[in-house]
Amino acid sequence: MSIEKGDSIPSFELNDQNSNIFNSDDIIGKKPVVIYFYPKDFTPGCTKEACSFRDSYEDFKEIGAEVIGISNDSEKSHAKFSAKYNLPFILLSDANGRVRKKFGIKKSLLGLVPGRETFVIDAQGKLIFKFNSLDASQHMKKALKAIKKMN
Repeated sequence: MSIEKGDSIPSFELNDQNSNIFNSDDIIGKKPVVIYFYPKDFTPGCTKEACSFRDSYEDFKEIGAEVIGISNDSEKSHAKFSAKYNLPFILLSDANGRVRKKFGIKKSLLGLVPGRETFVIDAQGKLIFKFNSLDASQHMKKALKAIKKMN
């Protein structure tokens, strides 16, 4: 079951790149949020995607939105990835894929690669836009456009 436009976002808890527990209820339903799920730290497409969110992070912050990246990588991997590319946003470790499953994200590339999907959530915690594509270059642009349309 996947989350569709207008649906509420499920609650979840995961550890971030600093080994802190992140509770989605602390942020979702309080401000706009972009959650992007990506396959793996340090791969070319995922690095390009993370850096595009980094380079436009101030645009999201100006609108009052938060950006969160989630993959199956460990907290330690996220910490290295975040430090190497100066990522200013939260990276969450979904090691067992539990949250990925809650969002209904399917594997892609013959079921071998975790899917790449972006969710834009309004300040009430409802999904207003989702985008699924292995093309990493489009996710940030489409998310920013959807956030700007809200205001």
